[in-house]
Amino acid sequence: MIPLVDLHAAHAEVAEDVARGFGRVLADGAFIGGDEVRAFEREYAQFCGVPHCVGVANGTDALELALRAAGVGPDTEVVLPANTFVATAEAVVRAGARPVLVDCDPSTYLMDVDAALAAVTPSTAAIVPVHLYGQMAQVERLAGAGIPVVEDAAQCHGASRHGVTAGAAGTAATSFYPGKNLGAYGDAGAVVTATTNTATRIRALANHGGLTKNTHDVIGFNSRLDALQAVVLRAKLGRLADWNAARREAAARYDELLAPLDVVRPATLAGNEHV
Repeated sequence: MIPLVDLHAAHAEVAEDVARGFGRVLADGAFIGGDEVRAFEREYAQFCGVPHCVGVANGTDALELALRAAGVGPDTEVVLPANTFVATAEAVVRAGARPVLVDCDPSTYLMDVDAALAAVTPSTAAIVPVHLYGQMAQVERLAGAGIPVVEDAAQCHGASRHGVTAGAAGTAATSFYPGKNLGAYGDAGAVVTATTNTATRIRALANHGGLTKNTHDVIGFNSRLDALQAVVLRAKLGRLADWNAARREAAARYDELLAPLDVVRPATLAGNEHV
């Protein structure tokens, strides 16, 4: 059996860095927040080409927090593709809104942008394109609709479209579930955004509704990235570009081997660099 993801091999590459990082955290005793979390947020923001990254407990929380920060709530609708993991719709429902499902393009399996734009109504509070199977949806076409776009970037760490990464022009939520290209050793997630106000609101919502200890301005959540997961993510982030390149080489090899066969393979959108 050839595993879809070999977590043991990935760990072997980062084991020494992780052990040293765990030692730093244990010595400092800063398990929630602290230097490791701040460093990862800074480094991941730089990797994504965005000014802000807010680490949170998991990818589903990241989606819900990003949606709430965009104004999604009761009596609103959110347009999303039918072809996605349940967490995308789950986050919409948890925010109090109604998910409106649209079809996907049969060649890429990504959101049908024309269908998404046709589904917009006065009640639409956000559109959630899902960057699926390592490539980005056509975000630039959605941006002109005048509706907030919250990108589900849980499967596209390091992918780009016309040289732009997820969240660079708005807000994107991502997951660091262990099986992802960039995976933690447990649940973890983040929101990356180009907007300072959005980052500030998400950071407050994820920290019981406040930025200052014992001051709680809104009803929030307990959804914070812990320092041990930040250590793992930092160790892997430095290797992610090379790992993604190896994935592209493997995909190209499969394309070559499958080309003579009657097998439908997903197409890569022009302008996309997939991972």
